[in-house]
Amino acid sequence: MSQVSERAGTQIGGALRREKLAAVPASTAELGPGAAHDISADLCVIGAGSGGLTVAAAASQLGLSVILVEKHKMGGDCLNYGCVPSKALLASAKRAHEMRTAARFGIAAAEPRVDFNAVHDHVHDVIAAIAPNDSVERFTGLGVRVIQAAGHFATRTVLQAGDYRINARRFVIAAGSSPAVPPVPGLDRVPYFTNETIFDNRKKIDQLIVIGAGPVGLELAQAYHRLGSRVTVIEASKALGAVDPELRSLALERLRTEGITILEGATVEQVSGDSVSVELQISEGGQQRTVRGTHLLVAAGRVPNTTGLNLEAAAIKYDQAGIKVNRSLKTSNRKVYAIGDIVGGPQFTHIANYHASIIVRRIVFRLPARLDATNLTWAIFTDPEVAQSGLTEEQARTQFGKIQVYRWPYYENDRAQAERATDGMVKVVTDRKGIIRGAGIVGAQAGELIQMWSLAMAQGLAIKDMAQWMSPYPTLSEINKRAAFGYYATAAAKPLVRKAISWLRKLG
Repeated sequence: MSQVSERAGTQIGGALRREKLAAVPASTAELGPGAAHDISADLCVIGAGSGGLTVAAAASQLGLSVILVEKHKMGGDCLNYGCVPSKALLASAKRAHEMRTAARFGIAAAEPRVDFNAVHDHVHDVIAAIAPNDSVERFTGLGVRVIQAAGHFATRTVLQAGDYRINARRFVIAAGSSPAVPPVPGLDRVPYFTNETIFDNRKKIDQLIVIGAGPVGLELAQAYHRLGSRVTVIEASKALGAVDPELRSLALERLRTEGITILEGATVEQVSGDSVSVELQISEGGQQRTVRGTHLLVAAGRVPNTTGLNLEAAAIKYDQAGIKVNRSLKTSNRKVYAIGDIVGGPQFTHIANYHASIIVRRIVFRLPARLDATNLTWAIFTDPEVAQSGLTEEQARTQFGKIQVYRWPYYENDRAQAERATDGMVKVVTDRKGIIRGAGIVGAQAGELIQMWSLAMAQGLAIKDMAQWMSPYPTLSEINKRAAFGYYATAAAKPLVRKAISWLRKLG
């Protein structure tokens, strides 16, 4: 997102590129009807989402000639339909929730009066505030040549985009993903939201039904519940199924306690309705039932945006899960790389940026950078937040056999007590040598607290190292330190250690 534009310094060759750009059209609109141009560059990036923008900005600032092709909105899904608008909506919902629950702080509770037009404007004001950092003008100024047109491969080494035929030494496909629409009978005849349309809503939603209990589904479910909607979430398998079961249960308990109905193991068999109501026939535990609402949100996963790229012409292998890449993120065409959602796997903005950093190191510096998913870190911004870095307990046990698990609850933290944010815990797993292999957090500011564990794993630290830093009091970060102190409690229980302590005590 906005950080990409500053990434490699802004002065390398800037004046030369500005002079060069002034002589050529920056978009197909400047060419005139029927024109066709062959152009070349060191690097062509397809897709102006977070990953593509990071690659384009960094490569250009480091001296490569770069062409960026985008058929729709600069900033991609994250800026326009994902991370940014969803967090802005959650911020509004949080304020409404705080008004309802103010009594526990000695302040009279009040039912908020929600102006949905104003909430819509708040969300889009946030998008507009960030958009200039990802704009055509900004990237043109950084030395990137932006072509606003759909692109598809004509050959292994040529991309057609509008009236341009682009020949590049290397290509990076960063075309992202789109909402998956499940093949449910009747769904195509009923109005429904996806993450690409719900942020345009300006009206109160009385009864929202959400299909899908992943991060998108549950974040938006909680947001609309707090804004005054009755919300039912339907999930075919397990809600937050990728989350450590211990953390998952704590998060779901809180959501259900707030009043959100979450149906797990429920299959949608038929959808019917019109512009004022919707009705879902579902099967839950072998029983048939009907769920009714006024609006429907489909949040049933994502599909990679491979359609229209004509990957066959470039001899690039792909399937329904996305483009096939190796650990270097190189496709079956050695001149083409692919990053972000389009390669499948975890679909987060920061993962696309991580992929971008690998590409820059490989293409610009010719370094042997490779994908390392060991310390993958992510966060889900429900309340409480859920975050994970590295392996879960189950994954660590499978990989290392004997492990050690350390936990510390939020209710034992003084700051959490003062903030009335005592729901949650930190959970850390190590191998038999005490090296940190994974950490998960459910609770307030989990997305912030998890970063310490991510850094610790990146540096190969042991659990005892995480007990040797000074934490200001009172802060939530102390929870991380207290979890690490569990190492000493475990060590003190060992017979040899107990004998040594007894001997030292006798010395006076």
